[in-house]
Amino acid sequence: MSFLAFLLLGLLAGVIAKALLPGRQSTGWLITLVLGVLGAVLGGWLGSVLFGRTLGTFFDIQTWLLAIGGAIIVFLIYGAATGRRGRRR
Repeated sequence: MSFLAFLLLGLLAGVIAKALLPGRQSTGWLITLVLGVLGAVLGGWLGSVLFGRTLGTFFDIQTWLLAIGGAIIVFLIYGAATGRRGRRR
């Protein structure tokens, strides 16, 4: 997968992870991109360690599930580290 495709995967995985998490995450698109890319890396690593699966091509469902799962984990860690509880106002 090319670098630009990986960035797009990370951005979209971050957006999907933000939409799936309850509450309000007040992060901009740059933080969403960074956290999504970190989530894709984490998801790929966890997939290879736990399931023997890695990130494949851009259009592979396994790639998307690993990236979104990793992004959800990263968003939860980010929320805990910054003290944001995800309350709606």
